Amino acid sequence: MASQHSVRPASPGVGVGLRAPHYRQFLEQRPRAGWLEVHTENYLDQSGWDWHVLQQLRRDYPLSLHGVGLGLGSARGFSEAHLERVRALVERVDPLLVSEHLCWGAVHDRHLNDLLPMVLDRAALDLLCERVERVQERLRRRILLENVSTYLRFRADAMSEAEFMAALARRTGCALLLDVNNLYVNQCNHGEDALAAIAAIAPGSVGEIHLAGHLVTPDAVVDHHGATVAPPVWELYRAALARFGQLPTLIEWDTDIPPLEVLLGEAAKAAAIAAAYPVLADANPAGAAPAAAVQAQHLAALQQSFATALFDVDAEDALLAQLKDGANRNRFGLYRGNLTATWDKTLAAAYPVLRQLVGEEFFSALSREFGMWHPSDNADLNHFGAQFAGFLDGFPHVADYPYLPDMARLEWALHRAHYAADAQGIAAETLAALTPEQMEDARFTLHPACVLLASDWAVPALWQAHHGGAFPAAMQTPSYGLTARPRWKAEVVALDAAAHAALSALAAGASFGAALDAAFALDEQFDVGANLQQWIALALLIKP
Repeated sequence: MASQHSVRPASPGVGVGLRAPHYRQFLEQRPRAGWLEVHTENYLDQSGWDWHVLQQLRRDYPLSLHGVGLGLGSARGFSEAHLERVRALVERVDPLLVSEHLCWGAVHDRHLNDLLPMVLDRAALDLLCERVERVQERLRRRILLENVSTYLRFRADAMSEAEFMAALARRTGCALLLDVNNLYVNQCNHGEDALAAIAAIAPGSVGEIHLAGHLVTPDAVVDHHGATVAPPVWELYRAALARFGQLPTLIEWDTDIPPLEVLLGEAAKAAAIAAAYPVLADANPAGAAPAAAVQAQHLAALQQSFATALFDVDAEDALLAQLKDGANRNRFGLYRGNLTATWDKTLAAAYPVLRQLVGEEFFSALSREFGMWHPSDNADLNHFGAQFAGFLDGFPHVADYPYLPDMARLEWALHRAHYAADAQGIAAETLAALTPEQMEDARFTLHPACVLLASDWAVPALWQAHHGGAFPAAMQTPSYGLTARPRWKAEVVALDAAAHAALSALAAGASFGAALDAAFALDEQFDVGANLQQWIALALLIKP
């Protein structure tokens, strides 16, 4: 798929990344922003609170979907299933822009969930061209590819990053997302000339610009997206505007997220700078070059060597021999640090109470051990950690705390409830209209967010104690509970054995009458009215 010659419409201006801490402010105030960018992988389930917010805001702001999970340069491990989920989201949202990164992120047996550096050679270019064309055909639109920051370069590199990007755009008709901060970071890390990189890219081939802050460390400059834009990056932004014209520009901020006013202030500064430059013609060629045969064996071997070294320190030497001078163990260690930090951050978000129970330091060690034994198998990090409870079952260092695996099961159910499909619970009026015979024979399914839980330990009460409730008097007490999402917020609800038995029967397909029989078998005083009222309030029952 290739673009057509055209004059670009007026730029939507300067946007900001939409992040969860700012949801409420955007919903209530609708602050002025040219457009909003969201990370594609956060909305792939198309349900829950995040999806609701996106649906509300897309009425008032142009949207951009910015992916971090496709790993277009992965020689082995590219996920067609993930691409299909992206396609479905793009079709549903119809965003102004769709973008991804010029990187790889998977090998055949695992996802590394990072933006890893490409070898800049002909084989990698051929592979990227084939992948970009496949994605553009599947999405039925032109995509933008972003240059990434890197801490190392490869001996096999046969061209500069800018030459690689220019060739990719020329051959596929894709547009480039020029991250100016990444140009500066790579200039610092590799001695590359950011201005020469801008000059090497044809006017009209860039469709968007990113601006962000960075962090200077003893080993490298890190693109951490956690600070205001630095003065030298503003100067590169001016140089980019002079060559490519006024373009949609984004202020990125993903760590240590400040008040929204700080982001909007950076956006206003960028808008004031951009106002001095015109909108130029879109000059990407109308025709794509013939597809080249992809020879990716060497690329696959190099990526496998990189992935192996991330998990095995003893494999580092074999990889370092393939890197350019200047790369060292500390530089490569930044990628290993990213991997373990991602495991820790992702698991901490899914298992916050468990983390409090064992302490931050021990939890970080747990996350590293888990990641080594159970590497991510999905480009969507919201699925990482599904095997954590089973891992804890067999982990000897938590044997003195036998309730931890069940706490993990509860927290994973709650985590996934956040992303469960939306469903409308049956209203009390609907049930009231049924005759006693109809109610007896009625069958219901449970809301997709509802997971029933049973434990030999007081796990639901312990979880609730970390959210304002009372601590259980004794831990070794059989207990029951469920997860629910009556509206947007997932919650844990404690149950008695009879209610758990009734809901388990309904989940298994039994009639309402049979479910009540299961409850009365355990508790002759089971209060049907009170329990049914609770189930309706929690939106547990939906039509089969």
